[in-house]
Amino acid sequence: MKFTRSVLTATAVAALALGTTTALAAPATAAPNTTPQKVCGSAYKTVNSAAVGSLGTVYLTYNASNGKNCVATIRNNPGAAVDMALWIEVPETWERGEDYGRYTSYAGPAYVYGKGHCVDWGGGISNVHVQVYNSNCGARSEHRVTEVR
Repeated sequence: MKFTRSVLTATAVAALALGTTTALAAPATAAPNTTPQKVCGSAYKTVNSAAVGSLGTVYLTYNASNGKNCVATIRNNPGAAVDMALWIEVPETWERGEDYGRYTSYAGPAYVYGKGHCVDWGGGISNVHVQVYNSNCGARSEHRVTEVR
C-alpha cells in the first residue's frame, strides 16, 4: 500500500511538473492573435498585404460599407517594443493617415477614404520598410519597394 501511494504521488507530481512546464512554455511559442480585423475593425476585409522582411506584415484592408481603407503593421513575434510605422495616402485627394512609434505587437490603425481611388501605403518594423504604390486600382499595376535602412 505504501509503495502504491508513493508511485501514485510521484506520478501525480511528475504530471503536474510536466503540465506546469508545458503551460509556461506555451505562450513563448504561441502565434500572435492580432489580426488586421482586430486592429482596424471587424467590417474591414484584407485586400492586400506586404511582408516586412521576416519581421511581420503590413495589411491593407477595406470596408465596403463606408469606402474607407485601413492599414495595420503586425509583428510576427511580439516582444519588446521596437520602432514600427505605417502610412496610407490617396494621391488624388491627398488624404493621408500614419502611425509611428515604439510598439510591442502592432502599429495602427490609420484610415483614409479610398473608394474609387488608388492608394499608396506601407510600413516598417525596426530597420525594414516596405512601400506599395498604385495599389488596388484595377488595371494599373502596383509597384513595391522593400528596403533595409
